Amino acid sequence: MTADGIRVELPASAEDLARLSAGQSVLLTGVVFTARDATHERIADALARTGELPHGLAGQTLFYAGPTPPAAGRPVGAVGPTTAKRMDAWTPALLDAGITATIGKGARSEAVREACVRTGAVYFAAVGGSAALLATHVRSAETVAWSELGTEALVRLEIVEFPAFVAIDASGRDLYAEAPTEWRVSS
Repeated sequence: MTADGIRVELPASAEDLARLSAGQSVLLTGVVFTARDATHERIADALARTGELPHGLAGQTLFYAGPTPPAAGRPVGAVGPTTAKRMDAWTPALLDAGITATIGKGARSEAVREACVRTGAVYFAAVGGSAALLATHVRSAETVAWSELGTEALVRLEIVEFPAFVAIDASGRDLYAEAPTEWRVSS
């Protein structure tokens, strides 16, 4: 752990994810795959057809983002989290199939929280509105599939010390559910 957060190597093992607690600050380093709505539909279709996650996604982390083209000498110009709840319809099945972590912004459904408990997965939250800053933590970007989707394509990113928080841990603690009571101000 550093003053800035706990260092987490991705893809993370079940043991490493089990050590994390909701509310902890983390610095993520390793490989993530971007996936927004259109990509989720295609991943889910492939899973339904074959019974397996496509493109080597088993054991990986999905980042709900659509990276922009390279800019300012970086592999991506900007890459910020999108609202995770939009992916909630697909997430339990993807976690059951082998996705080990997700990154997005905002609260998740009870079904996603339950799937995290069942599978030992973790949901990381990144700060919205920081896409240009977060792009400075991307070392490489490679389109893996569905390039016709533009920024919604499946893209493999290598990230370094990417700042986030543990929003739902593997035991089911949910930062978004706990924070309002913990930070409630009495009048």
